[in-house]
Amino acid sequence: MTASFDNLLYDLDAATGILTITVNRPTKLNALNAATIGELGEAIEQARADNAVRGILLTGSGEKAFVAGADIAELAALSGPGAQEASARGQAVFQRYETSPKPVVAAVNGFALGGGCELAMACHLRVASENARFGQPEVNLGLLPGYGGTQRLVQLVGKGKALELLLTADQVKADEALRLGLANHVVPQAELLDFCKNLLLKILNKAPVAVGLTIACVNTYFTEGGDAGYTAEAKAFGTAFGTADFKEGTAAFLEKRPAVFKGN
Repeated sequence: MTASFDNLLYDLDAATGILTITVNRPTKLNALNAATIGELGEAIEQARADNAVRGILLTGSGEKAFVAGADIAELAALSGPGAQEASARGQAVFQRYETSPKPVVAAVNGFALGGGCELAMACHLRVASENARFGQPEVNLGLLPGYGGTQRLVQLVGKGKALELLLTADQVKADEALRLGLANHVVPQAELLDFCKNLLLKILNKAPVAVGLTIACVNTYFTEGGDAGYTAEAKAFGTAFGTADFKEGTAAFLEKRPAVFKGN
């Protein structure tokens, strides 16, 4: 199944259930304009609603950039109220990736700057090629991140380092991103997509309901605080006990065989 977009490639591998969404503006280093953000929103809504999609791989076209930032010419034309609305729209789209019950892995194949870094951070896991670069350079333009960068960077690397990166606009190489926790893995460019697909397949072998509940509980900690997170975890734990996958998982363990999960 392939959906049609102007600025994205949307390719579903029916055999594995892995959907690859590729930001496809190579002449602009895959920079995010309003149209592309809108299409990213349409793509994640379609993916979340499609039972054939089990996991999502998000990347950029070419070998230079995942997403090199926002479309600066478009940003320069915005007014204050218009910029606030654009920020809110972008935040809402990125949040749909972050809250997807289906795992989302970013294959960061080059520059992930500004909105690109924010998009990668909205994914559940980030795998970087050796030439990847992460950064939030907005203060160089008299701006600040508008798509969740001031929030997610703190969650991933801690307040002190996040503030340093946000205030200096320094870029982080792949090995440093790995050390900081901004990247989960670093691999050679030629191995990036296969590594990400294998990582997704490892997750997709687990119980889908349990995976989705786990993502939701982790997100609750950051959106609502510790007490709400514990409450959400207890509720989700009870929900998991009512699934057929729980019965299958425990039966498989006791019978010393691989579990076959069906997502219910």
